[in-house]
Amino acid sequence: MIMINCLHIGIDDTDSPDGMCTTYLASQIVNKFRDNGIELIGHPRLIRLNPFARFKTRGNGGVALRIPNDDKAGLAKEIVLAEVEKLSMFDCDNTNPGVIFYDGEITREMEDYAFRAIYEFITIDEAEEFGKSVGCEIHKFKKGRGIIGSIASISLPLSDYTYELLAYRSPENFGTKRQIDYESVYEMDKQTFPDTFENIDYSEDYIAIEPKTPCPVLYGIRSNNVEALKKAKSIVKVNEEMSDWCIFKTNQHTDMHIQKASNISSMKQFGCYEVTGTVKNKPTIIDGGHMFFYIADESGEIECGAYEPTKNFRRTVSHLRPGDVIRVYGGIGEQNTFNIEKFQVIELNDVEYKNPICECGKRMTSAGKNKGFKCKKCGNKIESDEKVPIKISRSLKNSQFYETPVSARRHLSKPLCRMDFK
Repeated sequence: MIMINCLHIGIDDTDSPDGMCTTYLASQIVNKFRDNGIELIGHPRLIRLNPFARFKTRGNGGVALRIPNDDKAGLAKEIVLAEVEKLSMFDCDNTNPGVIFYDGEITREMEDYAFRAIYEFITIDEAEEFGKSVGCEIHKFKKGRGIIGSIASISLPLSDYTYELLAYRSPENFGTKRQIDYESVYEMDKQTFPDTFENIDYSEDYIAIEPKTPCPVLYGIRSNNVEALKKAKSIVKVNEEMSDWCIFKTNQHTDMHIQKASNISSMKQFGCYEVTGTVKNKPTIIDGGHMFFYIADESGEIECGAYEPTKNFRRTVSHLRPGDVIRVYGGIGEQNTFNIEKFQVIELNDVEYKNPICECGKRMTSAGKNKGFKCKKCGNKIESDEKVPIKISRSLKNSQFYETPVSARRHLSKPLCRMDFK
């Protein structure tokens, strides 16, 4: 149970595609707290929300801090609001920061709200009404859309969680090429995997700890424990100044966004689900490199997509065939297509029906509709029209999971190396 006598601080929607990162802003707040003798309780939290939500921020994550609710709480609020005013990307139309202060116990009602923010779409008005109803002190900047994630970030319970160490650049280097020694990243991965993960996409020779945006983050390393992160940081070498670093406790890579759907028709647009269905057609690729196929159950059917950025994952998907039963994990996007993050084979259709083989060893051909089969080699005929079941070899395996590559993986998607974590 979260201690009652503390002040919860939630911050969200301070960044833009052109820069900033809410975690960087949080790290600057933590530094100022430290300078003023304000104690932080536990690690800062980084909470990712519904990856299919409309109007989402770049990383779609809010941050939360906890401090003692003592005589320095007022100063802490002043620091938070000043830093949000100073660092948020207000020039961007889609940047609408929100800050929440909450004094008290996190209730079941607040936890339910947080799961709604991950599973569904919540409006600004809904968030503001809810925040006021539970006693949050609300600060909206511009439209204040960030209050949605701010409330969720302080409220979400974490039964499964990971940690991320984020290293930050000096402001003069923002927007320039990051100077990371890639060989040291390979060495770090070799020494710390699987305690750390998502460091490198070996299939694409892709360094995944390095952001591809002009944000303040120099690199980010993800792990199941703090000790591995500190070891990883000691191994990775950079050729530019690291201005700061911070470790966040987070719901990343937990599959927390995934709901178990009872059937296909029960799923809703912009939701994220686990659902089982039977493959209806052979996956086909279209212009642009995207691959699509349908799965169905007794309630209906839905189109599934493996998009071009998933690279070799599409080759795996291409091995599916009609009749395969699979369990897919992912979300339903703008076009009502199920975006696959990973799938598990439940039962392979490993049977094909072929014309029978003649006594002479030659495969027979059809003698005409309802006329059985005939052998072109020896002239033998049989009257039956029934084809013979032949067991075929499949490259996919029953019970096996298959996932998108690191370079295309969503923040919340649980990688196979973490599937034993609950």
